[in-house]
Amino acid sequence: MLQTSDDIRLLNEKIQHAAGFVSRINDELSKVIVGQHGMVERLLIGLLSNGHVLLEGVPGLAKTLSIKSLAQSIRAHFSRIQFTPDLLPADVIGTMIYNQARNEFVVRKGPVFANFILADEINRAPAKVQSALLEAMQERQVTIGDTTYRLDEPFLVLATQNPIEQEGTYPLPEAQVDRFMLKVIVGYPSKAEEQQIIRQNTVGGPVPTINAVVSTSEIVQARELVRQVYVDEKIENYILDIVFATRFPEQYNLSRLKPLIGFGGSPRASINLALAAKANAFLNQRGYVVPEDVRGICRDVLRHRIGLTYEAEAESITSEMIIDDILKGVNVP
Repeated sequence: MLQTSDDIRLLNEKIQHAAGFVSRINDELSKVIVGQHGMVERLLIGLLSNGHVLLEGVPGLAKTLSIKSLAQSIRAHFSRIQFTPDLLPADVIGTMIYNQARNEFVVRKGPVFANFILADEINRAPAKVQSALLEAMQERQVTIGDTTYRLDEPFLVLATQNPIEQEGTYPLPEAQVDRFMLKVIVGYPSKAEEQQIIRQNTVGGPVPTINAVVSTSEIVQARELVRQVYVDEKIENYILDIVFATRFPEQYNLSRLKPLIGFGGSPRASINLALAAKANAFLNQRGYVVPEDVRGICRDVLRHRIGLTYEAEAESITSEMIIDDILKGVNVP
């Protein structure tokens, strides 16, 4: 839909007014989180664009703490599910139990009935349990017995997984990984940040508390504004070129990548890249998307949607390397 400069100016003003809650959330998170600005920003992008987020990193990088703190800063229902090898699907979505006093079966809803779900160490549970989340994540509903229940908005699954342990873990099926809008790789803090972390956790004093500073209605309103962010046709074509280059690299003078890519991004990749770019523009208090919004979030949207061939794995080629080559090869509008 074409928009005039006046429409975009008005949208800019709305976004600048509505985006005030972002600084309030950042202020609360900074009480307990040192560094990790990229991870926090991507959690906010997932929140604003109604997309689930998968965080991957070694233990001790504040993944769980960041998710829990974000949920605490919002006046919403938070639920944590610790995934273990003996977890059952009913432990996630709920089940029917027999009420002897009423002589009937009643529904006992599981922890998935919340606004924010922390799926901790999601790759520790078997595939049957992981797939129990699929309907909730994609359809925003859960079926127990013969009844389907709608989940309250906002509904967001924020999952963590440990990439280094293989024993006792179950790799996520491709169908479920694709349900996550973003896969964020969490890195180590800098030396100065780690020094601050040491001081924060070894010096006595009151433990900082996270206050609820945002309502769910503000989040829903912000999501509506994110949807209105203007994407020019040139930016749309740029997004399409990036995704199509993962499928047909030879069409973009990237023939060297063809033997390395088993499969490319699906249309869900294009949708999520556009939505994430809009949310990125919102965080920068703009009512329109620029190429840097797309480039800045591209790796997190695509890294789990590109299948690597055995040849790529043998040469230690990662999906990030392929994405970087695509971003260099595709013309920027």
